Amino acid sequence: MAYFVYLMASKRSGTLYLGITNDLARRAHEHKSKRTIGFTSRYGVDRLVWYEQFEDVRDAIDREKVLKKWRRAWKIKLIEDMNPEWKDFYEGLS
Repeated sequence: MAYFVYLMASKRSGTLYLGITNDLARRAHEHKSKRTIGFTSRYGVDRLVWYEQFEDVRDAIDREKVLKKWRRAWKIKLIEDMNPEWKDFYEGLS
């Protein structure tokens, strides 16, 4: 089974959300549809702008914990290294 650590954004250099899931398409859709009341629905964080895939859930959890401690500028660099245009990767997942 695959596991994903991902970053969602409200817009380019906007509000960021870091999460982990075993179904990236489903989880991104949940953020987009604002199905759950919370941080991402409140701040309009609905664009999948970065992700990494892992085979072992423990590796994904460890990576998420590391990234949560990162400064915002480092997360933005991580996004821009993979996705300089800040395009929404959700469309390619469906």
